[in-house]
Amino acid sequence: MVTFAVMKLNFSFIIPVYNRPNEIKELLESFEKMHYDNDYEIVIIEDGSTESSEEIIKSFTKGLNISYYKKPNSGPGDSRNYGMKKAKGNYFIILDSDCILPENYLQIVLNDLNENYVDCYGGPDAAHNSFSNLQKAINFSMTSFITTGGIRGGKRSLNSFQPRSFNMGISKKAFEASGGFGNIHPGEDPDLSLRLINHGFKTKLIPEALVYHKRRISWSKFYNQVFKFGLVRPILNYWHPKSAKITFWFPTLFLIGAIASIVLFILDIKVYLYIYLIYFIITFVVSSLVNKSLLVGILSVYATIVQFVGYGYGFFKSTFKLKVMQRNPEKEFPFLFFKTS
Repeated sequence: MVTFAVMKLNFSFIIPVYNRPNEIKELLESFEKMHYDNDYEIVIIEDGSTESSEEIIKSFTKGLNISYYKKPNSGPGDSRNYGMKKAKGNYFIILDSDCILPENYLQIVLNDLNENYVDCYGGPDAAHNSFSNLQKAINFSMTSFITTGGIRGGKRSLNSFQPRSFNMGISKKAFEASGGFGNIHPGEDPDLSLRLINHGFKTKLIPEALVYHKRRISWSKFYNQVFKFGLVRPILNYWHPKSAKITFWFPTLFLIGAIASIVLFILDIKVYLYIYLIYFIITFVVSSLVNKSLLVGILSVYATIVQFVGYGYGFFKSTFKLKVMQRNPEKEFPFLFFKTS
């Protein structure tokens, strides 16, 4: 059954920034090119940066409705909450500072919510043509249907989709009812999504509302990111037992299987390693075709390995600490939790 928004939607973009003045510049440039007839607000929260974005932001204030706030560093979740409390709109759109918006982004969101209103939505991400080969490869690994990355759910996942905070909308009503983001990072976005669902709010994916997402720009940063993703998932499963899925184990099983296949290869049992080789060949071919680049195809194979190893090891370590050793998440992994302001 189709439902309609019962109020006029006034949008406020909520964007925390931490030491990324050049990225916020690119994002604001994309706002200048956006096609949208109604007014909207951009709320930028400087989260204790040592590299201030203030001067860059000032250069955009004549053409864009920007509210800029500074605060001590307390993490992206708390900064988003801070921004939503300051915002004047009744529907908040949360972006990462390393995103670029397509020209029709906001019109797509408005049309979709007017047709089938929900209090929380998420959109996918993609690689822009201007991105580096490394960024395109990491994006492929994180979003492709042949890896464990990508958007979970689809058009029919109305009541179960878990938006991610690089591209996420939430109504003021839902924010106030849920209290917003928690102090865990990463993982603050699925935690909020699951709490919203438990509160009875509907969520959905808007497939056409994509953003261009730069993600990490080095292999070490990418590994650390996916390793933390792996650490966080068992904590979320502990907090939200109904959200646990067998598919969360796939990277760990992939890693264990890879180690076993190498050992078996040494023992002259080669078939299992050949299966992995075939998978990586498929990854190379698909990425090369999607990105129209053999180099990106090669880098995508490595990015996929990094993703599986980092996430798989993190997931196994966290599961062992929480399930077997019965450790407290905040005491065991204090670097995953910010002190809120």
